[in-house]
Amino acid sequence: MFHQIDSPQNPQFKAWAGLLESRGIRKQGQFLLAGLKTVPEALTRWPDLFSRILIRHPEWIADWPLPENVQPVVLAGPLFRELDVSGTDYPILVGQVPEMPPADLSLPPEGLELVCALGDPANLGALLRSAAAFGATKVILLEESAHPFHPKCLRAASNGVFSLALARGGRWADLAQAAGPLLALDAGGEDLVTYPWPQDARLVLGEEGQGVPADLPATRLTIGTTGAVESLNATVAASIALFTYHAGG
Repeated sequence: MFHQIDSPQNPQFKAWAGLLESRGIRKQGQFLLAGLKTVPEALTRWPDLFSRILIRHPEWIADWPLPENVQPVVLAGPLFRELDVSGTDYPILVGQVPEMPPADLSLPPEGLELVCALGDPANLGALLRSAAAFGATKVILLEESAHPFHPKCLRAASNGVFSLALARGGRWADLAQAAGPLLALDAGGEDLVTYPWPQDARLVLGEEGQGVPADLPATRLTIGTTGAVESLNATVAASIALFTYHAGG
């Protein structure tokens, strides 16, 4: 039996529409997941995270083995298109945001942990995808960071977010007392290629274009380039660093 919603004034629909922004995600503790590959994979690997699947036509999921906890909801065309911001024209999952406990930065890192302040959700999503691919043990999100379950972040992360340990990290000032070693990507530092990576470390990533604060007590690492461009995108640079650590391990 399918539940159907046709009115934009429906309280449940209005709540889901709020999940298109970080404020609504924080308030409700839920998120929307869209994508032709990500939705079936998420249902298979992390079914307990989800409670609803939003569709335009029942035949979309006629042969899907839905978990018992996932209820189908049919939305009128205009309502579905409002939520389908990526234009997938494919079922959308409603999920519960996993717990993101506060990080205790006074404790030493275990493996390679990322400390992140990327404010653009698409950049953050790309970083999370690389973090999952190269085995980062934890991603600590500072207050300046975008929400990891923003639709743009989830789209770029390609489900990488679900396999990562996420934690809240407070403000930049909190890093002054953080246990190290702390590492940061910056011009004029040690060569990333020859740097002897410690097994346990925290790699700190600043906002695109701003980098990390100059007074951050961290070892600076530099990625050598041809100099044809002034700098690398923060996510690209972080991915290169993650690969270098992973390859060296």
